[in-house]
Amino acid sequence: MAKQPLSYFLIRLLSFLGVLLIVSGLTSENGDPKTPSVDNKIRGVCWVGGDSISTHNFDDLVANNVQWISQTPFGLQTHYNTPELHFASSGWYWGERDIGIEHTARLARERGLKSILKPHIWLRRSGGKWRGDIEMESAEDWDRWFENYSKFILHYANIARESNIEMLCIGTELLHPAVEFPDKWRTLIKEIRKVYPGKLTYAANFYLEYEAITWWDAVDYIGIQAYFPLAEDHAPQLEQIKLGWKPHIEEMKKVSQKFGRPVILTEVGYRNDVKAASEPWLWPSQIDNNTIEVSDDMQADCYRALFESCWDEDWLAGVFIWKWFHSTWKYPDYSTYQAYRKKRIDSLVAVGKISHHRASRKVFFSPQGREAERVMKEYFGK
Repeated sequence: MAKQPLSYFLIRLLSFLGVLLIVSGLTSENGDPKTPSVDNKIRGVCWVGGDSISTHNFDDLVANNVQWISQTPFGLQTHYNTPELHFASSGWYWGERDIGIEHTARLARERGLKSILKPHIWLRRSGGKWRGDIEMESAEDWDRWFENYSKFILHYANIARESNIEMLCIGTELLHPAVEFPDKWRTLIKEIRKVYPGKLTYAANFYLEYEAITWWDAVDYIGIQAYFPLAEDHAPQLEQIKLGWKPHIEEMKKVSQKFGRPVILTEVGYRNDVKAASEPWLWPSQIDNNTIEVSDDMQADCYRALFESCWDEDWLAGVFIWKWFHSTWKYPDYSTYQAYRKKRIDSLVAVGKISHHRASRKVFFSPQGREAERVMKEYFGK
């Protein structure tokens, strides 16, 4: 969980004031808030764009009852407080380039899968910051940032339209821009809808952000990056994890009712270690593999708790599981990806960027090849 320089109470106040502006039509005849109802839930995974693919790369998804994939291209921002933003549309991995996104969406559709395009911002020189810390130092810089971001997201809106991608996520975990500049987002959304006819969402961080956004009524779905803490203790029992979902379910339901929009968990996932329920937001590189207790059972229980606690909620439109590597990458247990990874890590060790223990990392987010995959398949099949 990243440190947030905005006051928690200020964010709560902004959220409250925004709710007062929501149209009265979001209540039922007896004055109670409406709860949006979704019949056919999104059964999705966050797709890792690697090398060139063919239709057979989707075999595992179809076999696991997956119906949606989330594709993530990147925009590059040098520092958290600089307004320049560069597209990565022709670099990085093939699957993150424009041509790869278009090709992947087409092949997925041939296998009966729908797509959401979900661009992220990547800080090139983070200095311990991440996109949730993006904050400009002047009004002029904010104007430049939004001008650049608008070009960035409109580029992908056009890609989504041309590729017949069913949904577009207009931003991911941009706390300060999303909370502090609601009018700019409403203006941007109007511009996006001029070029893209599909459904829109925004992926807000679970911590402080999603409850503070005041313009959810302008998009079709409330998106949440759902790495909620579900237990205080490490290695909790299944019933404890399910109990940990209760306050988060109530808060998500309230926001859904206020804005009359269903919720998508745009990312939700768990590592295979004993801290998966208590600190699900930790990236594997933040885990000490020399001391952590690996637990495929804990990962599976976290998924069971997710589905048993949330799946039948009327306001929940669906989930995207973080994350899924296609068979070209052979992740996490296959030789092709391991060979690629060893070569990459050896090069980083050689220049002193990482330590040797990272090369034998045992903790991953992906459910692939573990009990968690069977849990996902079971509930996606219902």
